[in-house]
Amino acid sequence: VQLQASGGGLVQAGGSLRLSCAASGSIFSSYVMGWFRQAPGKEREVVATINKSGYRRDYADSVKGRFTISRDNTKNTVYLQMNSLKPEDTAVYSCAAAFRSALSMVVDAYGYWGQGTLVTVSS
Repeated sequence: VQLQASGGGLVQAGGSLRLSCAASGSIFSSYVMGWFRQAPGKEREVVATINKSGYRRDYADSVKGRFTISRDNTKNTVYLQMNSLKPEDTAVYSCAAAFRSALSMVVDAYGYWGQGTLVTVSS
């Protein structure tokens, strides 16, 4: 599966952004999907994951209540709605797919990665 993320940009603290990740080349609904981020000088971390049907989701504690992951299997797309953004959310955000049954908050569980999109939150 090939993944293409978009929607990053510059936003003021407290603002919102919506990231999209379009998939192609395989059966999208066969994959658990995740959003990840990597800030300068830090390791990549999981932000949110969603199961194949879209009914189960999990989030990093740092984004719970502010970010929402969703997917549209008819459009082969996964989204990340980010509200109440903080400067510490600044990072390159990437989407990834895992050919597995259960959700995973482990980076290494994901074998297919798209290119990142930069999100910058100014204070």
